[in-house]
Amino acid sequence: MAAPIPFSDPAWLMGLPSAYYTHSHRKFQKAIRPFIQRHLIDCAIEWDKDETIPEYVFENFAKANMLVPVLPAPLPVHWLKRLGIHELLGGLKVEDFDYMHSLIYADEMARAGIAGPSASLTTGMAFGVPPIVKFGNKKLQERFLPDLLTGKKRCCIAITEPDAGSDVANITTTAVRSPCGKYFIVNGTKKWITNGIWADYSSMAVRTGPPGSGAAGLSLLVVPLKGYPGVTMRRLKVGGQVSAGTTFIELDDVKVPVENLLGVEGMGMRYIMTNFNHERLSIAVGVTRQARVALSAAFEYVMKREAFGKPLIDQPVVRHRLAKAGALLESQWAWVEQFAYQMTQMPKDDADRELGGMTGLLKAQAGIIFRECADTAVLLFGGNGYTRSGQGELVEMIYREVPGARIPGGSEDVLLDLAVRQLIKLYQVKTKALETIAKI
Repeated sequence: MAAPIPFSDPAWLMGLPSAYYTHSHRKFQKAIRPFIQRHLIDCAIEWDKDETIPEYVFENFAKANMLVPVLPAPLPVHWLKRLGIHELLGGLKVEDFDYMHSLIYADEMARAGIAGPSASLTTGMAFGVPPIVKFGNKKLQERFLPDLLTGKKRCCIAITEPDAGSDVANITTTAVRSPCGKYFIVNGTKKWITNGIWADYSSMAVRTGPPGSGAAGLSLLVVPLKGYPGVTMRRLKVGGQVSAGTTFIELDDVKVPVENLLGVEGMGMRYIMTNFNHERLSIAVGVTRQARVALSAAFEYVMKREAFGKPLIDQPVVRHRLAKAGALLESQWAWVEQFAYQMTQMPKDDADRELGGMTGLLKAQAGIIFRECADTAVLLFGGNGYTRSGQGELVEMIYREVPGARIPGGSEDVLLDLAVRQLIKLYQVKTKALETIAKI
């Protein structure tokens, strides 16, 4: 029996001590890994090549309540218990779920190394359902949450447009009240919408304010999609995450009941930014695991691959590449762990305020380190790492997923700038508060 490959798992799963993980966290990890391995990881590469995950895989996850952990902590306990969901795998009570459990789940789901298979199952639930939980009124929740939380229906988040990605405030999809006042008439397009092709509903950003109203004119609306009059959807061919169902959506005079408005009209930008925090943390965790898969695969390969009469691992330049990438990887994971732990210790409003900008930085840094680890793997695999079959096929697939980690959820350069601007804003607010106190 061989020892684990270096970098193949986080330190706490390699037997090293950690102050972050309780008995509950360790028990949860041991329970979900075999399930995810059997129902997803074992066939992930094959399914990604086919570009679609079989429908029964989603059904298996839904029946086992294994889509629930993708929701932000704390879970919607009241709703889950109403629906008969009291525990998750490993006997974890839904009221005990925290962001360390969330981190463990996201890390385990990404162990295939490629994001498409897991994203095809979880992205809609992870980012489309939370706005309904957080901002929907009681009647709206009664209409949608029972089917969405149990996986009977599927949802997605639809923000991005052909001409408005990270520039959310300038989306152009309009929602105009009908003369009778009973409907919003929605017109526009959404692009790069993960899971859209399978979604029954979408938590969609729309412009309810006049042209030029910017962020103040945005609202969130639950828009029916699959088979709904006026909605046309088609899948997009993308470089990576090919099985995740990336979708182009056209909306032509789509009649949406006014009761489908999420929260208060004109507050959409605020709701969207709050939702981004969970999205960016989830992406950062999964991307860091993808980097780990790439680097550990390279490590394993160079220990057995011979060149110039000896294993590649005997070459100082090879060890140097592994060392540099490994240092970046483990420092990123330490930051991810710290971040998730902080989320367990802070009230949500405080976390949104204090960690919002840094969540963007965490996500951006994850993409930067993923690129370094993927580069390292491809270079060390050589020609095999550039071939879509054989020993290096997984590394080649991972390499194509790097842009998909650096662009969605806020592109890298935008997030780097956002983080600093948020830090400046926090500093100024706190300084002003201290000055006010000093004058009293």
